[in-house]
Amino acid sequence: MLKEIDARGRSCPEPVIMTMNAIDSGDKKLKIIVDTNVAVENISRFANSRGYKVDVDETNEDFEINLSK
Repeated sequence: MLKEIDARGRSCPEPVIMTMNAIDSGDKKLKIIVDTNVAVENISRFANSRGYKVDVDETNEDFEINLSK
């Protein structure tokens, strides 16, 4: 089941913490929506360190980070 996290408007490290909480609760598929390149980079780095595959799509002014394990 895909879990969606909307972290737009939040500054780091909050989007990473939201992602970490979802991963720690056992979610294997996540879509995180953010609005800054810094959040994309930080979440991608964190997810890779936890063994997740990371795909990033840019949509309008936002980024969708899709994580799967």
